[in-house]
Formats: sequence, structure tokens, C-alpha cells
Amino acid sequence: MLSRIGSLLIGKARDPFDKETRKHISLIALMAWIGLGADGISSSCYGPEEAFLALGVHEELAIYLAIATALTVFIISYAYIQVIELFPNGGGGYRVATRLLGRHAGLVSGSALIIDYVLTISISVASGIDAIFSFLPFEWQSAKLVIAIFFVFLLAILNLRGMKESIKFLMPIFLGFIVTHFFLIVYGIITHHSGLVELFPRASQESTDLRSSMGMIFVISLFLKAFSMGGGTYTGLEAVSNNVHTLAEPRVRTAKLTMFLVAISLSFMAAGIILLYLLWGAEKIDGQTLNATVFYSITQNWQIGDYNISSIVVSIVLILEAGLLLVAANSGFLAGPTVVANMAHDEWMPKSFSSLSSRLVVKNGILFMAIAAIITLIITGGSVHVLVVLYSINVFITFSMSLLGLTIYWFRHRRRKPRWKSKLFVALVGFIVCASILAVTIFEKFYEGGWVTLLITSLFVAIGLLIRHSYIKFRERLNRSESQFCDYENIAPSLEEQIIDKRAPTAAIIVDQTFGSGMHCLLEIKKLFPGIFQNFIFVTVGEVDSNTFREEKKWRDMRRKTKSALRKYRNYCNANGRFAKAYVGYGTDIVEKFTQLTDRVSKDYPHTVFFGTKFIFDNENILTQLLYNHVAYIMQRRLHVKGINMVILPMKIQ
Repeated sequence: MLSRIGSLLIGKARDPFDKETRKHISLIALMAWIGLGADGISSSCYGPEEAFLALGVHEELAIYLAIATALTVFIISYAYIQVIELFPNGGGGYRVATRLLGRHAGLVSGSALIIDYVLTISISVASGIDAIFSFLPFEWQSAKLVIAIFFVFLLAILNLRGMKESIKFLMPIFLGFIVTHFFLIVYGIITHHSGLVELFPRASQESTDLRSSMGMIFVISLFLKAFSMGGGTYTGLEAVSNNVHTLAEPRVRTAKLTMFLVAISLSFMAAGIILLYLLWGAEKIDGQTLNATVFYSITQNWQIGDYNISSIVVSIVLILEAGLLLVAANSGFLAGPTVVANMAHDEWMPKSFSSLSSRLVVKNGILFMAIAAIITLIITGGSVHVLVVLYSINVFITFSMSLLGLTIYWFRHRRRKPRWKSKLFVALVGFIVCASILAVTIFEKFYEGGWVTLLITSLFVAIGLLIRHSYIKFRERLNRSESQFCDYENIAPSLEEQIIDKRAPTAAIIVDQTFGSGMHCLLEIKKLFPGIFQNFIFVTVGEVDSNTFREEKKWRDMRRKTKSALRKYRNYCNANGRFAKAYVGYGTDIVEKFTQLTDRVSKDYPHTVFFGTKFIFDNENILTQLLYNHVAYIMQRRLHVKGINMVILPMKIQ
């Protein structure tokens, strides 16, 4: 029953080895623009407003802000096109920092990105719910948090069905937002085009007056503060480079086209909305966003017959804004789990976080993002005012580290790469801009709650160091175990299968990808049950996770290592006069694949006892329970339910 319900909610399983599957789940540029670009484009709902209001009574300077915003979008986008070219298998800022600045720099960048994507989900959902409840009775406000949590849960289910499925579901909202806002921006500028010629003279006069009365440092500080307050505008630009592996072939060209679409649409929206504020003299009204205020001004005389349709038009536009914020939250579910999977592969997070579901999505990463976002909403009460303080700092940590890495890369490879001067210049300018925004944002928001974001990121980094240390020590212990058996690969020919008595006592060992643990289990069986078992069966599953599914070379390497380990097991048993055979499978859900293989073994060898390994640590704690020992316990329960014996043998890890 649970399986049928799961299939109904999430969909039928997909074959990771079918070439058509990869083609089906890959995103063309349009779909990637919608799914990965929504985070950045949705920031036009609040980023330009934050920047414009930070200027205070000196709003004439906003024309410089509009130009700087558009230029910054293109600079960061062009820099991340370099990232796409250098890292065509994805990874974004995390991979750039890891490869170009060092492993620990990658940990900091990845931790900052994960926190940022969690906040993307939280603030986008909370903002969208606020917009929706603006049209509902005030008495319903108490239900906002529950509704927000429901939407996070709904987005998680959509993404468990597949990346493309979630994008298709949300596509009409995104396109509706783009069409309505594009029309209103163009219409608003054209109807007030006469005011365009006055913007630069007014801005020049204002800056001159300020410089004379307050000094140049004040003018620069005011502009940088406003510029940094609009830093949320640039969030989401890194998502494309992070998910290159999910795009349709040729991936690099598709990624570049997607980045171009994101840059054009975001710069047009952000700069265009700031221009509307200036041309229409937008002023803050309690209970309204600046976007709502300026849209009401633009449409105030729109009529059909004798009926004024301004309220209806603006209501539709604001509903689409709320909807787009939910699409932006979905982009956190698309990009965040990829970062989680990359860090899990590098052992900064539990390796299970790189596992794929039957629908070939990073299931544990999606669940992690959903749970973290729900906890964030509960702690903050779903308050956008609180969440916005925590937001946008971390993404500029990643931006700064990525662009610093690119700057160092092009400097080291100067004169050996074509057009290195222009690429070095763009990376350096981008680094200076992003580092400046980061510094000003931390200074402005530190005591307002920015320290909380930095503290959480630091804790995440510390947890990553602890997890990796645990994996390193664990691997060292297993390597010492494996070194005892390094000569088992070529010691004896296999016995002929036709002389084997399949009804003889058989020991079937469930082994993982670590050869030392399998040999330890085999030797313990010989010691505890001397001479009892005539046949030895080795059951193993090669897991197709996000890393091996992404690159065919890694998939081949995984199969080669699996076959090499199984050959050593067989040769050892044959050399000791015992028949040995391997049952091997490959898939995304290793428990299900193990279940299928153990059913085959039980059918082929009726008198079989299964064995598995449990790792025992000197200091057992929550971390060791989280990182190890899951599959053996799950398989033991499944086999016991079927009336089949399974014994779990301990292996001491110092």
C-alpha cells in the first residue's frame, strides 16, 4: 500500500541506464531559465525597492543605481560563464572554490550556498504567502505559517517527482510574471519618456550638491549602502553553473544560453523597475510594496468603458509576483540538493545525501532542504522582516570566493590561455564588486541579525570538518584491513560451477564497496562456523548516485572496482577449497536492489544464511550512527520478515 501511494505521489521509477531517461530529464535552455532563473528574477520583487529606499531623500541618484545594477548582473553572469567553461560537469561556486582555492575554501563556499538556498526557500515562500494574504481577511493571518509549511511540503513532493515535472507545473506562473512585468515596464517608460532626459542632469546636480555639502566620501558611502541593500537582486545567478549536468546536450552551450536569458531578464527587470520608481515618483505607502505603488500609478487611468480596471490589473500582477516567489522557492529545491550532493561526494556531508531516488533526483538533499526550510520558518515565525536580514550575505561569500578563484586562475594561466586579459579583468572587477557588497552588507546587517547567518554558516563548516575527519579515520582503518588481502586477486582459478551442490549449507555475505569489511566478515564466519558452509555467495550493489550518474567515466570506474573486489573474494574462497559466486547489481536504491538479489540467492541456494557487517566504534555517538551501519540492519529486518536468517557480525573500528 505504501509503495503504491509513493508511486502515485512521486511517479514510477526510472531506469538510470536507459539513454532515453537522461534525455528525458535533461533541461533545454527555456526550462532551465524558468527553473534556475526564477530565484534571481523574483528578486526584482524586493531587491530594487530595498536599494531605492536606502537612498532616502536622494532618490535622484537611483539612475546610477539602475545602471550599476544592470552592469553588475552582466559582470557576475559573464564571470559565471567562465565557471561553466572551466567546470562543464557543474558544481558552480562550490567546485570553483574547491579546485582553485583549496578544499577548505570549498567547504566554506558550499556551506554558505546551502544556507543561502535554505533561506531562498524560506523567504520566497514567506513573501509569497504575505502577498496572497494581502487580499484575504485580516483574521486569517494566524494561518500564514501553516500555509507556508504546506507549500514547502508541496514543493518538496513536486521535486521528488523530478526536476522537469516541477518546472512544468510552475511554468505558467513564471511566464505570466515575465509578460505582465515586461509590458508594464515598457509602457511605464514610454508614457513618461520625456522624463528620461532629465534623469542624468538631476542626478549630476544632486551628487554635486552632496559632494559640496557632505564630501565625496559621504556620496560614495551612500551609494555603496544602497547598492549593497539591493544585493538580493543578484541571488540565483550561480544556480545555472551549479546545475550544468542537468542540462540538455551540448551542456555548455545550453548553460551559456540559459545564463544569457537570466542576465537579460534580470537586468531588464531590476533596472527597469528602478527607472519606473524615478519616472513615476514612487513613494513608500504603508501596507504596499513600491512595485504595487508604481503599478497603481501606471494603471490608474486604465478603463474598459466606464469601469476602472486598475485594481484588477494590479491584483493580477501582484498575484503573479506571489506565484513567482513560489517558483523562486522551487529553484532552491533544484540547486540546493546539487550542492549537498557535491559536498557529500567530497565527504563534507553524509554520503547518503548524494543518493538518487527511483526518479533520479537527489532525494535526501531535497528532504534536507525541506526540513531545514520548515525549521527556519518555525523559528522566525515566517517573518519576512526577520528572514531578509539573514538573506543575501551567504551568496556573496560564494560569489566573492568564486571570482577570487577565477582571478587567481587567469593570473596563473596568463599568456597560456586565449583572451586571458579580458577574462582576468572581468573576474577581478566582479570580485571587487562582490567583496564590496559583502563587506557593506555585513557591516549594515551584522547587529540586525546578520551575525546569526555567519554563526550558522560557521557551525555548518564545523560539522563538515567533523564528518570528513570521521570518514578519513574510518577509511584509514579499512585500508589497513585491506592491505592484508592485497594478493588475493590472482591466486587461484575458479572451481567449476557444475560440481557444486546448491543444496549444501551456503553463507551469503552482503558486502559494500569496502573490501576490508567483506574480508573481515568472511574470516569471522570461518572462525565462528568452522567447516559448516560449503558455498560462499557475495552479494553487492554498486550505487548509482548523483556523482556516478553525472559522469560516465566515474560510472565505469565504479563498476571496475566492484568487479575487482568480487574477484578477490572468489579467488580467496577457491584457494581454500570453497565454491564462491558473486551476485551484483547496480541501481539508485541499493536496499531495493539488495532485496532483489537476496531473493535470487535464496531461490538458487535453499539452505542459505545471510551475513552482514556492523561497524563498532570506541566512542559511539549520533554522528557514527548517522554515517554508518544502515543497510545491514534494513536487510536483516526484510529477510527476517520472509523467514530467512541473517546474522550481523561486528567489526571494531578504533
